[in-house]
Amino acid sequence: MREVTTAPLSASPVVGGLAELVHANAERIPDSTAFRRKTPSGWTPVTARQFRDQVVEVARGLVASGVRPGDRVVVLSSTRYEWTLFDFAIWAARAVSVPVYATSSAEQVDWIVADSGATAAVVETEQHEHLVRDAFAKAGRDAPVWRIDTAVGELTRTGIAVLRSAVTGNRGLTDNSEPATIIYTSGTTGRPKGCVLTHANFLAEARNAVGVLHPLFGEGGAAGASTLLFLPLAHVVGRMIQIGAVWAGVTLGHTSNVRDALGDLATFRPTFVLAVPYVLEKIYHGAWQRAHGSGNGRIFDAAVDTAVAHSSAGSPGPLLGAKHAVFDRLVYRKLREVLGGRCRYVLSGGAALAPRLVHFFHAAGITVLEGYGLTETTSTATINTPDVFRAGTAGRPLPGMSIRISDAGEVLVKGPTVFQGYWHDPLATEESFQDGWFATGDLGRLDEAGFLVITGRSKEILVTSGGKNVSPGVMEDRITSHPLVGNAVVVGDGRRYVAALLTVDRQYFPVWKETKGKPAAATVRELAEDADLLAALQEAVDLGNEAVSRAESVRRFRVLEEEFTAENGYLTPSLKVRRGVVVEAFAGEVEACYPQDVGVF
Repeated sequence: MREVTTAPLSASPVVGGLAELVHANAERIPDSTAFRRKTPSGWTPVTARQFRDQVVEVARGLVASGVRPGDRVVVLSSTRYEWTLFDFAIWAARAVSVPVYATSSAEQVDWIVADSGATAAVVETEQHEHLVRDAFAKAGRDAPVWRIDTAVGELTRTGIAVLRSAVTGNRGLTDNSEPATIIYTSGTTGRPKGCVLTHANFLAEARNAVGVLHPLFGEGGAAGASTLLFLPLAHVVGRMIQIGAVWAGVTLGHTSNVRDALGDLATFRPTFVLAVPYVLEKIYHGAWQRAHGSGNGRIFDAAVDTAVAHSSAGSPGPLLGAKHAVFDRLVYRKLREVLGGRCRYVLSGGAALAPRLVHFFHAAGITVLEGYGLTETTSTATINTPDVFRAGTAGRPLPGMSIRISDAGEVLVKGPTVFQGYWHDPLATEESFQDGWFATGDLGRLDEAGFLVITGRSKEILVTSGGKNVSPGVMEDRITSHPLVGNAVVVGDGRRYVAALLTVDRQYFPVWKETKGKPAAATVRELAEDADLLAALQEAVDLGNEAVSRAESVRRFRVLEEEFTAENGYLTPSLKVRRGVVVEAFAGEVEACYPQDVGVF
């Protein structure tokens, strides 16, 4: 058993709950640009004072409509300015926000509405409205449902009869231990559980994260810090960036669709962003594709090798420094322009990013700060910082947080950001703690400097028929670092050996076909048995096998024709593979990996 703790920051009491941040900014920096809204005419600024006034008006409307302290209000919408506005307005009314992913199914919406006991909802689309109204009907509740496009105006008019003091008076009344939100974990299997996070959880997270990430968040927004949020606000990490930006006075923008992110990054020009490894891999593979497609592949590959060597060296010599300067003009500058030209930091989590890519982005002038956390830890529990950074790890604990590795190798967490418990599920709450430590279900280790390295998921450990325990995550991360691979799912539970299901990256596939002389119209199905395609995918599998022993290595793989998306249910809304769903849906392909006459031993 090993344990590491980071000393807490000096105490600084915060009066009231999260809504107090909005009032504090309006009084401290009233004319600062708190947000830039995406409108047909471009990015329109919203000052701290204007945001405070809108929050108060919407909160008055909620109170006038019957929302009372402690009531749960569903928010079902893609990422947009109004999402953040309603979040803080709900808190100003001392109610509890219940986020729902915009891609959620009817069954998921039914469950969240019923289990949370929600009494009101804000939705984005007509389809969302039907889903929520049906869910309220099934739960036997007659509840108001507002469309987010018109809700601000409607609630502002409705709230005229409510005194401003009815919501502004809550500034000093909110007990920080009161629930702020109930976030239903999307999970990869099973019915979602509602994680109850308090105002105190979020305030502790914001204070500590902003404190150790001061080069990103600036000092009161004076450094011109800004960020564009394009990941779901229904996810705890998106919410934390939102709250951290308001805490620090950082200008925040929103993009509803991750597919629009690159275009919006170019015009918004943030100084830092939040991105999952999937997005960073797409950026890298897109650059690789453009370079190789234009005949500059050798230059790009040399630039990658130079970047990795430069970042890994610590103190690069003059020759390496000169090569880096040349490639900065030829390659790295263009990569920075993809993120708007001003972005110097990327916060990343959810899965591991290949260390080679971390080094590449770092030498290109974009430092990827990987972290680790869960909904139950209010997002980040550990983080690499600009001052204390180690590629290939999830960083050290946030101030005030402790990480312990159990005798079984499980990561345990303790600290002020750990959640209150699961909503109406005391048994699950009790089972998730060990002697006061939250048991994450993830496997990991602490290196000699106290940096956390995640090695797998205990619930996803595969046990072969020979009794070998295999953690698939390490291999999957390596395999998907290959530009031709979209997703990888390692299988082998109860089998003689380990195998994998692979999807082909749809962005890179056309380039690969052109370089190999394949018909441009050829589909994955038509080339599934093509020798060149199989050889390229074997290279990816070999990358994964380098990380494990022979007994754990992938012996066979199958190419899947279908892409994994959140829409078809193979990925969670936060873009993690739903392993159980994939294995069940492609059971035939799994069986094909294990013919009776295989002589692989």
